[in-house]
Amino acid sequence: MTFVSKTMFNRRRSQLSHLAVFVMLALNVQARPANISALKDKHPNTSKEDNEILPPDHLNGVKMEMDGHLNKDFHQEVFLGKEMEEFEEDSEPRRNRKKLIEIFTKVDFNKDRSVSAKEMQRWIMEKTEEHFQEAVRENKLSFRAVDPDQDGHVTWDEYRVKFLASKGFNEKEVAEKIKKNEELKLDEETQEVLESLKDRWFQADNPPADQLLNEEEFLSFLHPEHSKGMLRYMVKEIVRDLDQDGDGKLTLAEFISLPMGTVENQQAQDIDDDWVRERKKEFEDVIDANHDTIVTMEELEEYMDPMNEYNALNEAKQMIAVADENQNHNLELEEILKYSEYFTGSKLMDYARNVHEEF
Repeated sequence: MTFVSKTMFNRRRSQLSHLAVFVMLALNVQARPANISALKDKHPNTSKEDNEILPPDHLNGVKMEMDGHLNKDFHQEVFLGKEMEEFEEDSEPRRNRKKLIEIFTKVDFNKDRSVSAKEMQRWIMEKTEEHFQEAVRENKLSFRAVDPDQDGHVTWDEYRVKFLASKGFNEKEVAEKIKKNEELKLDEETQEVLESLKDRWFQADNPPADQLLNEEEFLSFLHPEHSKGMLRYMVKEIVRDLDQDGDGKLTLAEFISLPMGTVENQQAQDIDDDWVRERKKEFEDVIDANHDTIVTMEELEEYMDPMNEYNALNEAKQMIAVADENQNHNLELEEILKYSEYFTGSKLMDYARNVHEEF
């Protein structure tokens, strides 16, 4: 059972641009098994707290989504860390500029008013660790929600009851049926998601397997980036969904393939073309480490590992190259302000005005 469906593949692709919602025709997609995201969408009134007991599709600071799509916010996440939301919510250019200058001074560890690749690498690792710690804090709350007897362990049945309750089922009735080993009358999609979750649940159960998850194992269940074993499992899931010939590896054609369907106009086609170009560049320049035109599970796992220092250094060099107009392989303040949208998602107007006075 897999978390990803062709329907999910198409929906996530369309989310790359708000325009896609309006320009895409209904796609004739052959459905695959139900996925967690689809179930979330099926219950729009589900609270944030309820959804937090589900493994998220998006993992902060990880370069690829759970469904195999590139994380379009990755650069902002590893540059801003927990301050990312402030830039999303605050649209006042002067205040954003001031905050960006403050960040620059922190990244500039040796205070020479220039950011090197090593300094950016150090910063990326710090911000990634911030995301890790935030996941740990959120996991404590989620674990408490699914551990009703507070014994420090959660059984699959305890989790299953809470999961179904979050989807609108009567918690007491479900608990009673499970206790009596009676059949639960579930729709096909919910049943398939439960089977996928169960598979993942037992993957997170560290040896010696006791069919119980403690808080640390539950963190791996929700956030596979915290566990080498679960990270490997996530990579296998992604490869399984993209691997068309079943050889356990990914070719460029497999990695950039789009769902079958039609588009209404040239604007929608341009969105598809941009999506393909982005994935092609990432495949060839970054993921395919030995440039043999094939991506193995090992290469994808290295790429996905958020605490890989070598990857962080490569990412730092790429981020610098985007804004390095004077080609000195470092970043100056004026450069990072000019390319603020890449680093923060916020485009600053009159970026150079009063820079030196504020700095």
